[in-house]
Amino acid sequence: QVQPVASGGGSVQPGGSLRLSCVASGIIISRNIMGWYRQAPGKQRELVAAITCGGSTEYVDSVQGRFTISRDNAENTVYLQMNSLKPEDTAVYYCYADRLRVLGTNRFWGQGTQVLVSS
Repeated sequence: QVQPVASGGGSVQPGGSLRLSCVASGIIISRNIMGWYRQAPGKQRELVAAITCGGSTEYVDSVQGRFTISRDNAENTVYLQMNSLKPEDTAVYYCYADRLRVLGTNRFWGQGTQVLVSS
């Protein structure tokens, strides 16, 4: 059973930083794709960042240069370092794991963690 578990959300003032963590059980993160989505109130869920098995990273334009996705293979954990936070970054952040197999890809979701950016 693949189970990502997210943590690290909280409340921060604009310009501040937070680091989200996602520990994944049942999957080797270095052999699969991991990432983060977010969903703000009244908006659709959007992909924020992802890291491939090869270590390549991708970001949505709105967080480019401010957020960094990384992983610790020994801890089987993916991180999302969020700097220079803005009120528009307020959302519930969801970690996901894409298990890559020959016959297709299965996506597994973690529970959300709330990020609130407000003065």
